[in-house]
Amino acid sequence: MRASINPSYPVHKNNFAKVFLIQPKRIMRWTAPGDSRYCAFAGRRLVTPGQQESSVTTGRGRSRCFHVGHRLELQDPTFPDFCSSRAHARICWEVTARSLRILHWSTATAASLASRYDIAQGSGIPVLQQFYADQSADIRKQFDQSHDGRAAVHARSDLIDQMIIELWNAAALETEDKISVAALAGYGRQQMFPCSDVDLMFLSRTPLSQHSQKQVIPKMCQALWDLHLRVSPTVRTLDECGKLHRDNTEFNVALLDCRHICGDAELFGELQSGVIPGSVRREALELQHRLIDLTADRHAKYGRTIFHLEPNIKECPGGMRDYHVATWLTLISEIEKTGNWPSGSHRVSPTLTETAHAAFDFLCAVRCFLHYQQGRDLNTLTYELQSEAAAAGIGLKQHVETHPAEWMRQYFRHARSIQRLEALFDEIRPARSGLYRFFESRKARLSNADFSVVDGRVFLRQLSSVEDPGILFALFEFIARHGLKLSGETERCVEAALAKAPQLSEVLLWRQFRQILVLPHAGAALRAMHRLGLLIYLFPEFQAIDSRVIRDYFHRYTVDEHSFVAIENVHSLRISAGDSERRFREILEGVEHPELLFLAILFHDVGKGMPGDNHLDGSLAALESVSQRLQLERREYEVVRFLVANHLRMSETILRRDIFDPAVVQELCNAIATTENLKLLTLLTYADIKAVNPEALTPWKAEMLWQVYVSSFNYLTRSVDDQRVRAQAATEPHVAEITALAHDLNSDSLSKFLEGFPKRYLLTHSPSEIASHYHAYERLKSGEAQIEIVGRNGYFELVLLTLDRPALFTTVVGMLSSWGMDILKAEAFANQTGVVLDTFRFSDRFCTLEMNPGEIPRLKRQIRDAISGEINVSDLMEKKFQPLAKSPKVTIKPRVHIDDRSSSHSTLLELTAHDRPGLLYDIGSVLSELRCNIEVAIIDTQGHTAVDVFYLTRGGTKLETTLQDQLQTALLAL
Repeated sequence: MRASINPSYPVHKNNFAKVFLIQPKRIMRWTAPGDSRYCAFAGRRLVTPGQQESSVTTGRGRSRCFHVGHRLELQDPTFPDFCSSRAHARICWEVTARSLRILHWSTATAASLASRYDIAQGSGIPVLQQFYADQSADIRKQFDQSHDGRAAVHARSDLIDQMIIELWNAAALETEDKISVAALAGYGRQQMFPCSDVDLMFLSRTPLSQHSQKQVIPKMCQALWDLHLRVSPTVRTLDECGKLHRDNTEFNVALLDCRHICGDAELFGELQSGVIPGSVRREALELQHRLIDLTADRHAKYGRTIFHLEPNIKECPGGMRDYHVATWLTLISEIEKTGNWPSGSHRVSPTLTETAHAAFDFLCAVRCFLHYQQGRDLNTLTYELQSEAAAAGIGLKQHVETHPAEWMRQYFRHARSIQRLEALFDEIRPARSGLYRFFESRKARLSNADFSVVDGRVFLRQLSSVEDPGILFALFEFIARHGLKLSGETERCVEAALAKAPQLSEVLLWRQFRQILVLPHAGAALRAMHRLGLLIYLFPEFQAIDSRVIRDYFHRYTVDEHSFVAIENVHSLRISAGDSERRFREILEGVEHPELLFLAILFHDVGKGMPGDNHLDGSLAALESVSQRLQLERREYEVVRFLVANHLRMSETILRRDIFDPAVVQELCNAIATTENLKLLTLLTYADIKAVNPEALTPWKAEMLWQVYVSSFNYLTRSVDDQRVRAQAATEPHVAEITALAHDLNSDSLSKFLEGFPKRYLLTHSPSEIASHYHAYERLKSGEAQIEIVGRNGYFELVLLTLDRPALFTTVVGMLSSWGMDILKAEAFANQTGVVLDTFRFSDRFCTLEMNPGEIPRLKRQIRDAISGEINVSDLMEKKFQPLAKSPKVTIKPRVHIDDRSSSHSTLLELTAHDRPGLLYDIGSVLSELRCNIEVAIIDTQGHTAVDVFYLTRGGTKLETTLQDQLQTALLAL
């Protein structure tokens, strides 16, 4: 109980004050004696100042002890822990200078100013209203000073308890029914926020009389409404409380927080000790599942994310309701196992107590603040209230003003802590769950030697296994592959392993990490790694954007979550069915190294958490250290660096430039340089814009991005033939870089080798690769074609260096096709001396080379024989190649475009068609039959679509119009 001293009395510090609640069986009226050694005797113990407590026993053989509380200021006296539900008399004591006297306060208690008869008749209600208003103002004053939300809601709960007790004591005079008045839901938890509902239950053994239902209870509720309390009463019998209300599960959940206030204590004891535990034990599994389903529906309403510009701190994922759900599930589990109401307050998992309780304390303070500021039960943290809360330091330990973005960063961290309580869903299974899980792990299709899968969550078969770095990475790769969640037990094991600071450098970090990035559920795996601290353990640079808030109405997510969502946006293209997504999916399917794209997305915004006006500088600096830790190859680093440095270029072009101006396209392409860079940057731009908020990538923006991609792709592919290398010894930067890498190279001879190659060759190959090609060029003087076949990550690469000859490209394509190889990409370049450099990337559909590495030399030998004419490729294709027996599921209409204007000395051929085995060979055969010479070839496969570009000449000049018509007719007939 809370009481305040009459202002007319002086306040003395270091005094003792206590409110004693005494419950005799009969009504007693108190008269204060003048003796300083006044004794409070009502069938209880005797307490006098300066003496130890002595026991006086009642005739019923019961005795209780008064506990005198010490307070620094008399405004905040306390009351004994044995406070009863009926308080018929109250005395307040003040001990000063070793004397004891009674204070007569004008607002000490309602009973001191109005009798129960007065309250029953209504004349005492204004006294209650004044008392409630004064006490409420005092609670708010205390909150404004301390910002302690927990203390405020407890104090309000105690105050409302007092009001209800007073009102019920008066109302009970008018009924003979045995009724227990109980608090439910938030009020039952003693979490009465300033504007929360007062959930009351009037419990009886049998149905109440009409008088009680229509006169007594409504009159009492009306008095509470007159106090401006929003009362939600319900009248129930014990039998009704013992049933599962499938159409009103919320009532069964509310009973889990029931608390006795006043009335028939024996009846309430029967409810709490017998009826509720019995009902919960019978219906535990269904009650848990219904509670989880209600939670899932609520999460779906808020987009299943904690990230909202103006979050509802009660209902959003990571809000107060999720904390309560965790406590309810734990309580149900405890009752199911023991059959009894657990001792103590509701508990969450002990391993999460510190972070979960700290997060809930923060939210309690914020919700109190919201209610006080708005005067209503509104729990949305609006943009303006965020600023006010940050200025007041609400929820912060230091209670100091902070920037709103930093304050919201703390909010999201707390929300993430509460969101982790979802892992408790694994720990609330029925008692049979141990055996159940054992059999489920045997049956689970995804379980393996290291992990078992039960109900969509991953468990470790050996808890200490994640101390092995290989198993640790395999765990998150497992998550990324299958889209599962970690169990609470597994999360604790990972955290314990990280606490031992494992030496992860022993693992080939990039090889493990890249595998996670390219899997379909990489976003979920990265979130789990971040939540458990592994991502920051690997990459401390990521700490800068942990829960970092971009405070505007446009950015919905924190910077770290924005990066995860962007990665998910790219992966979702593989399963999207819309026309717009399909176009970008085709780009993704043509990307050679998607892991570099995902790595760039992950770190493209880390500079936003670093000092400086331009976040690109910070992101590039962080990328430098990350690449060293990952031991990226030079070429890989250059690609990722390009993407991070230019990740805003295409979006700025869309929004600020005329994308239909050829000069704008040319300027963009000069910065992008290659079609590979264009594809990666387009996908990054798509994912980046879409990850700002769900509505950011409008259909207009998506269309403009596609138009920029198409225009830039056309420019880059049509200008290849005109952009030739004109190397002048060491004056060419590329020549200097290559010679610096390989000291045995002669710069003059290297310049001669490069002279006449398209500049695209220099942009798409690393200096080390060019040096290797040059060495093959030196060996070519022996007259034998130089062929190299190397296995890459998921494909093979063939590099051919030889003198040009008719049908060379078609011959190599035919040989690869006859071996069952699926050609993914190809490039054909020639320098001014007639040396041809062809590069083919192909997949081994039947694993011929992968399973039999000894076949690689035989394939190389057959390619040489085919080039020299010893093997007739046409006969080989007719014998070994069989056309498709089934028509393709997706029909792609073939398109042929021939252009004489894009190149100054070649005719450009662009062909788009449905990809199939042998298509490229058929195209090459048509070109050979028409005696067309391939100056440059750029072959690409985007999903099921073949996109091939050829620069053609015949007799050293462009193709004549009649020949162009013949070529188009022949290609469309394929």
